[in-house]
Amino acid sequence: MRDDLLQPRSQGLYCPAGDFFIDPRWPVERAVVTHAHGDHARIGNAGYHVAAAGSALMRERLGEEAVIETHEYGEAFTLGDVRVSMHPSGHMLGAAQIRMEHGGRVVVVSGDYKREADPTCAPFETVPCDVFVTESTFGWPVYRWPPIDAVIADLLSWWDDCARRGVPALLFCYALGKAQRLLAELALRCDRVAHVHGALLQPVQHYRDAGIALLPTVPLAENARGTAMAGELIMAPPSAANTPWMRRFANASTAFASGWMQVRGNRRRRGFDRGFVVSDHADWPGLLRSVADSGASRIYVTHGDGDVLTRHLRELGHDALALEALGES
Repeated sequence: MRDDLLQPRSQGLYCPAGDFFIDPRWPVERAVVTHAHGDHARIGNAGYHVAAAGSALMRERLGEEAVIETHEYGEAFTLGDVRVSMHPSGHMLGAAQIRMEHGGRVVVVSGDYKREADPTCAPFETVPCDVFVTESTFGWPVYRWPPIDAVIADLLSWWDDCARRGVPALLFCYALGKAQRLLAELALRCDRVAHVHGALLQPVQHYRDAGIALLPTVPLAENARGTAMAGELIMAPPSAANTPWMRRFANASTAFASGWMQVRGNRRRRGFDRGFVVSDHADWPGLLRSVADSGASRIYVTHGDGDVLTRHLRELGHDALALEALGES
């Protein structure tokens, strides 16, 4: 099945009429990249088109030698025979949906997105289209995000409890996007200080440079140990869990901030004391809402286990298919 705007290929999602790939897996001549997470922005492409709001993060990810062209949200530019524009996805700083227009048709590739408010990035923008490609990272009905106010209140209560018990509060969160969102939400509610693992330092600085207000942070001292950090909030990437680094904080209370914490069994299996449900992806209601808002006559589902979402969308009357159903050319 051939489509001039949309073709899955081994390198990634290809637009034949524009001769470019969106978030390619392997090096290509021309890449349009939705955001700076490593599973979407990969090194080695000859040229990149990215949203201007995330340009510093992209440069950090792709390296000084990368040829990067930036575009403001909503700014139209032409690639081949295709009119392209980038629109906020609400996922993280600089994240974008890709709108492609050709031959009277409009296709929108969502990239990763969420519908909840986030003080660190522009909110999701509904972009009417004929075809909408939606992610499905959390494409199960069980995933329904609690109000962020309640989650942050719970996190602060846990931090206070750690202080009363004289133990460190060790919070694991993804270094790019999630950590900064948590720091921004905390900054709206307190003026305390967080100690951050080295992996978080540069991403945090990029957000500050972009004018995002974050909780005060200090680098975690090399000689910091559990007793000296009693009652302090320490933020670290999940990769630091279950490593020798953890021996420094053997008495800490541990927590993980992630949408996966919606399912309590995930917290137990990963060995965390607490789980805070905070995600930078759309939950089940957010996915359904976004599909409906798009007005698209066809929906393609990608990322994650999309079978449940695809089946449910069909039951609602949508023409929905797994993206792979397009087939490779």
